[in-house]
Amino acid sequence: MLVRTMIAFGALMAGLLPGLADPLPTPPAITLADAFALIASKPKVDLTHAFSPTTPVWEGFGQAKMTPAVDPTTLEAYTIAKDGFRATYYAMVGQYGTHVDPPAHFSATGVTMDQIPLDDMMLPMVVLDDTPFLASDPAHAFSVEDLLAWEKVHGRVPKGSFAALRTDLSKDWGDPKKFKRNPFPAWSLPVVKMLIEERGVTAIGHEAMDTDTTKEMASETYVLGSGHFQIEVMDNLDKVPPIGAYIVVTWPKVKNGLGFPARAYAVLP
Repeated sequence: MLVRTMIAFGALMAGLLPGLADPLPTPPAITLADAFALIASKPKVDLTHAFSPTTPVWEGFGQAKMTPAVDPTTLEAYTIAKDGFRATYYAMVGQYGTHVDPPAHFSATGVTMDQIPLDDMMLPMVVLDDTPFLASDPAHAFSVEDLLAWEKVHGRVPKGSFAALRTDLSKDWGDPKKFKRNPFPAWSLPVVKMLIEERGVTAIGHEAMDTDTTKEMASETYVLGSGHFQIEVMDNLDKVPPIGAYIVVTWPKVKNGLGFPARAYAVLP
């Protein structure tokens, strides 16, 4: 009896108020053009250093050499005046300037840079700030406690995000000796483990040439050995908000590549 009454009441209300029986309007679909227009309208921050033969680099690799490309038969350099074009011959290690480290850089079974999925090259971004600790500890290793304090203010680090560590070391880029100082601020091993195992980040990045504050390279070994990539020698992290930005990072598709200079930028909210 109750069921019949409810059906009758529903039919009555639909007749009296036809709008109640109509489905909710479908929101207009967001097209790719709409998404592009929105992204194009947002401010962007270049996270990449320009590099040159004098760029800071690990002594074990040595400086890049950039010379005019030459005709292999005449050994004369190509010029616009003579040939209508010019080109540069680059001789350098892949880990030079702002660069990508794929898992294969440290892992014999890790993927190379040409195998990293395209979907991993555009990610939501969080910026973890190490700078408040540097006045009392210039080589502070960002810790689990630091991360938990950051999350109390900004919320939990989202799964699938890119976690960047701001240390402002990039401000010393113009002074190679100062930039390459050791020790320097970077990650601690427990915090990168938490970011990967418990927060589920896709990749990390930092301003220094290395992931670790120690010579053992435990953090970098862990990150790359667990199948994640990193971007080293980042710039302008002080211009990116703690949450809300997206990072876009690209690099040449070198077959079986073990690292290469990358171009990264942030799209701000």
